[in-house]
Amino acid sequence: MAKKLIIVESPSKSKTIASYVGNDVLVLSSKGHVRDLATSGPEGLGLDIQNHFKPNYIVISGKQPLVKDLIQKAKGRDVLIATDPDREGEAIAWHLSELLGLNAEDSNRIVFREITKPAVLEALNHPRPIDQHLVYSQEARRILDRIIGFKLSKLLQAKIKSKSAGRVQSVALKLIVDLEKEIEAFIPETYYEIEAHFPHIKADYMIPEKKRLTKEEADTIVKESVNPFVVKDIQTKESKRNAKAPFITSTLQQDAISQLGMSATRTMMVAQSLYEGIDIEGERVGLITYMRTDSNRLADPFIHEAQSYIKDHFGSKYLGKYSVSTKANAQDAHEAIRPTSIDRSPDNMEPYLSKDEYRLYKRIYYRTLASLMAPAIFDITKITLSSHQHDYMVEGSIERFDGHLKVYNDQKTKDKVLPHLNLGQELNAKDVLSIEKVTQPKTRYSEATLIKELESLGIGRPSTYAQIIQTLKNRDYVEIEEKRFKPTKQGRLTVEQLDLFFDKIINVEYTSKMETILDEIADGKQKGSHLISRFYHSFTPLVEIAQKDMKKVQPQKTGELCPVCGKPLVIRTSKYGEFTACSGFPSCKYIKKD
Repeated sequence: MAKKLIIVESPSKSKTIASYVGNDVLVLSSKGHVRDLATSGPEGLGLDIQNHFKPNYIVISGKQPLVKDLIQKAKGRDVLIATDPDREGEAIAWHLSELLGLNAEDSNRIVFREITKPAVLEALNHPRPIDQHLVYSQEARRILDRIIGFKLSKLLQAKIKSKSAGRVQSVALKLIVDLEKEIEAFIPETYYEIEAHFPHIKADYMIPEKKRLTKEEADTIVKESVNPFVVKDIQTKESKRNAKAPFITSTLQQDAISQLGMSATRTMMVAQSLYEGIDIEGERVGLITYMRTDSNRLADPFIHEAQSYIKDHFGSKYLGKYSVSTKANAQDAHEAIRPTSIDRSPDNMEPYLSKDEYRLYKRIYYRTLASLMAPAIFDITKITLSSHQHDYMVEGSIERFDGHLKVYNDQKTKDKVLPHLNLGQELNAKDVLSIEKVTQPKTRYSEATLIKELESLGIGRPSTYAQIIQTLKNRDYVEIEEKRFKPTKQGRLTVEQLDLFFDKIINVEYTSKMETILDEIADGKQKGSHLISRFYHSFTPLVEIAQKDMKKVQPQKTGELCPVCGKPLVIRTSKYGEFTACSGFPSCKYIKKD
């Protein structure tokens, strides 16, 4: 009988780890979460509101046989819980320990950020107690989401037929709707730019900053810009282009959307498979580190390994200086998303990977490698040409050293070589033209730009972005036009009513501040019960006002009468879509067949 039991979330992950630990260790999977808040108690929240909002947890429906089996297999064994290395993983570990009757102060939690044999065996030697502060933070997040999700969703369903609302989901929808309103209110303006065309070069008129030329101004400048033009200034400077930082969750999603055409949801699914383990010639190995992170830090052993690789393959001049900039709220025990070994090149791994796995792994591998390489160096030359005190600029660029661009260059640029000119030299323009331009409204959010905006505003967490976007799609709050989000009529109505009754809570500033407090709970600086109490007692009165004052949307009449009772037929909505039925429901249950 195996002496130890290791529990992870994923069957795929358990298979990989089992191949490392030998026959004296049993590895089982919880298949994700095992417990959640009950739907009993006041308002179905699963909370004892009078007792500091104490949660009432129950085993998730359908998971009882699995939990029973885990309890049985844990008997007589030392149990180690190896769920994912983040707050959600810590919470799952705590729920498992509660169900298995483990002592919370015992060291039965192991953590690794890559699924490789050395990392797993090292973790086995350093078990620790469950981090209760991380658990409290995740618990507070779950309770907040339950309160908003239940109370607000029920209200919107009853009043305006919206399918759901959420603490972060609704703010993301508000960003989309507010941008759409801004686009609709946009009034285009006409302005002018001026170009001077010479043999082999084109120079642009140097418009003062924040100035837009009118037609009259442009016409005057064109008229006064006559030959000869004089070379007024020549400046050549060295410019260094530093490598991008290695991927974090949000930047990986943005890159995969823009460069590979993968959705955020698909990106995370593929990254999960790369993390949990791939069969390579009879050995299962995780190819990347944990893919839910907001830290771009790299571990010292990997840095040394990669630096040796760069020196051996490209030469010492390609070695860069490693630096890391970590956000204040980043979970810095994490690393960036990187390959677990620099020796597993994408070309060598390609035979073992699906097409999407290979494409994503290649982006991760070379982005990480490039982050440790030297800057690319360019010579930037700027030449100013002048005619009657009107200055025109032409800029050239020559790559002197490719640096990190040798392995990772997603913005390929060609050298722009300028002809040799001397100060005071005169040139004759073939044409001087005014070009009519029209100001453009902002563009709608794409998946990539919405994720970037949510991250910059401090809304949500990297692991939630894909789910937020998928929810907005599933609830029919947005539609996709040319790969960008356009709010539907229902999406706009939802935001309109939220703005009317819940503007104090469903807004960017409040949601961002709440994320900061959740981070402070994780650090042990605040108590989750205090946050929940403050929120509940400010949110509940708003719900009560909305219950009383929010107007109920009436079903749209079709203009037809019910053939059964003669009352008007109306368009109703179900989870399967729209249908036509009698307005006399429930006394008349007539439904029109297509």
